[in-house]
Amino acid sequence: MDNQYYIADIFTGHPFAGAQIAVVPRADGLDERQMQLLARELNLSETVFVMANAANRNHRRIRIFSPTGESAHAGHPIIAAAYVLAASGELDLAAEDTPLSLQQKTGVTAITVSSSNGKPDFVQFTQQVASVIDRFAPTPQELAELLSIRPEEIDSRVFSVRLVSCGFPYLIVPVHSYATVRRAQFNYRAWGQSTAPQTAAQEILLFSGRTPHADANFNARLLGPDIGIHDDPPVGSAMPAFAAYLASHEHIQLGTHTFAVDRGDDQSRRSVLNLEMDHRNQALLTLRLGGQATIVAEGRIRTP
Repeated sequence: MDNQYYIADIFTGHPFAGAQIAVVPRADGLDERQMQLLARELNLSETVFVMANAANRNHRRIRIFSPTGESAHAGHPIIAAAYVLAASGELDLAAEDTPLSLQQKTGVTAITVSSSNGKPDFVQFTQQVASVIDRFAPTPQELAELLSIRPEEIDSRVFSVRLVSCGFPYLIVPVHSYATVRRAQFNYRAWGQSTAPQTAAQEILLFSGRTPHADANFNARLLGPDIGIHDDPPVGSAMPAFAAYLASHEHIQLGTHTFAVDRGDDQSRRSVLNLEMDHRNQALLTLRLGGQATIVAEGRIRTP
């Protein structure tokens, strides 16, 4: 049995940037073992398998596999699956904004596919998150040693260091410059000797409100004990925590805020994530996370 697949670059409008995700838009008939084998063969961070719905083409079920196992929920694959369905003709684009819902193991995600001239150009999905915020943080000296930067590079003028969890805890650290974000290196020895692990933080989200790119408001980077010293992984999973972090500051006014976060640079597959958050000072924060995508490859893979 052969299956058509596509490889899409997510959160970018340029080929060979952003995050690489594989999508199998017609995965009916594949069992869990076959999906895992295909994901292992394609060997990308995630492969999305989409099951058809004859009764409603605007509602599909998806399963997401990495080369090593299945994920119950993820953000990048939502953008990838929606974009590929639209670009390959599996989703009818009858209007400028087409609704789509994708069923994951954790529930249904509502998506809007925006298009022009019958082609998709932007995908956005909505989610609501609850957050836990702790203002206890290591000292600037400790943080600087953890990140291999100088204490004075930490910027507490507008935002402060806080621990934020929307299910996964991040220690979020503001710094003065884009150069600091790019230059920082995680110090494993300092991590073991610091108070940071006591905060329950598992990763550090380092960010700056200064970026040389006109299409972004913030530049962000993830560092941590399980991230390679030279790695610059996707930050999509940290965006709910980042939005909750911004909303936790008293000077952020109530209302809807729109901003963009970029990750990486031209040498590390730069991504741009667009966020809207409805800051209502309520228990649940409503977010809309979106971005561009582009298909860079397609083919057929023989399924054992």
